[in-house]
Amino acid sequence: MSRLITSLLLAACAFAGEPEWPGFRGPSSNPSASNAALPDKWSKTSNIEWAATLPGLGWSSPIAAGGNIFVTTVTTDGKAKQPQTGVNYSNDYAAELSKQGLSDKEVEERLNARDFEFPKEVSLHYFLYSIDLASGKINWKREFYSGRPPGGRHRKNSYCSETPVTDGKRVYVYINNLGFFAYDLKGNKVWNTPLENYPTIMDFGTASSPALVNNFVIILNDNEKQQFIAAFEKNTGRQVWRTNRSIHIKGSDRQTGWSSPYIWKNPVRTEIVTIGPGLAISYDLEGKELWRLGGMSAMPIPSPFAYEGLLYLNGGASKAIAAVKPGASGDLTTPDDAKVNDFVAWVQPKAGTYLPTELAYDGGIYVLTHTGILTRFDAKKGVQSYKARIGDGGDFSSSPWGYNGNIFCLSEEGRTSVIRAGEKYELLHSNDLGEMAVATPALVGDRLILRTQNHLYSIRRTAGKRRR
Repeated sequence: MSRLITSLLLAACAFAGEPEWPGFRGPSSNPSASNAALPDKWSKTSNIEWAATLPGLGWSSPIAAGGNIFVTTVTTDGKAKQPQTGVNYSNDYAAELSKQGLSDKEVEERLNARDFEFPKEVSLHYFLYSIDLASGKINWKREFYSGRPPGGRHRKNSYCSETPVTDGKRVYVYINNLGFFAYDLKGNKVWNTPLENYPTIMDFGTASSPALVNNFVIILNDNEKQQFIAAFEKNTGRQVWRTNRSIHIKGSDRQTGWSSPYIWKNPVRTEIVTIGPGLAISYDLEGKELWRLGGMSAMPIPSPFAYEGLLYLNGGASKAIAAVKPGASGDLTTPDDAKVNDFVAWVQPKAGTYLPTELAYDGGIYVLTHTGILTRFDAKKGVQSYKARIGDGGDFSSSPWGYNGNIFCLSEEGRTSVIRAGEKYELLHSNDLGEMAVATPALVGDRLILRTQNHLYSIRRTAGKRRR
């Protein structure tokens, strides 16, 4: 496809007001595409159309509308705690401290000093950036908050891990413990709705991204004070309804969650599906509960999504993955959390993941663990095809994505392993950018928009090698 045709298509999308990549994990909350021109090979020196430098730290994903990319970041006055790959460094450090004969209290204090950043320690500046899709030039940036953060964060997290959402006319920025900020595509603030500051467990921070349905923006806020789901009017920021939640896993008082709500439009109705500590709950568009399913983790991070008629629920690390049929009502939980019923098509015990959300692609469900184990299940039947460690290894947080018959798995070290889609595991090659990456990328036309710790990349086939 020529540059002229691509530009005309982008202009048409902008005129129509249809966002190309509206929110976290894309238009279907399942990051996949069918554009044959998308790249499968890249490096720092090949197939990089542009690289924009992003100051500060943020693990929100890029979104796209009107030929522009929108992304958030937070800069710090002074020195900020830098992220670190993996999830075991705290435990390793604790073991080292214990060998030194320190008391439990002293070990906890050292861990907090190493792994957590607290409000009194930093002064922050929160920004929304608009970046031109074609050139990578900054159209505008808006500081939507400055000062002490309302809560702390684990160094693995960021102060803006929530991905914004757009309807093609406005960008809606939601920071769980700050509130809502709405901007038009030219950078004009439309409204701002402050929200109460809710504590998270151990000051781990927040991450749940908003979702759009009809004229409402939906948020899920599972915290240690009062869990709730709420709808806000897109045009004014006014809260329309709010449903309080009281959920946690039996034997635990943890109430914090990081999973994002999903709008499931199925043949029966439209539902708002959520995963919280211990429970998945679906609501109607007025916030009334439709059904629930137990067996979820006390630390819910992966998000729900649907594919070819089934809803997929990732229970979290060491928990089940379940496929749910439309039209359910009541409590779907079985005594052992692992048997099907009239509305649960299949369950795979202990298939859930701690960090990445799984991908549905070409008839398969690809489940990636944070330690680099990739498992494929048949999407309709739940039968396992294979389970393999990705050859290049590494740690993983971002969701895998798929196109052109391939599955892409981005490690926190910035290396993307490319695996052939299908019932047998086959690693084709890897693409290394050499920079930490946690955010899930956006697929916009024939461009892969990928965020690393310090840059936003437009990865695109060079002009002479693009498929036409």
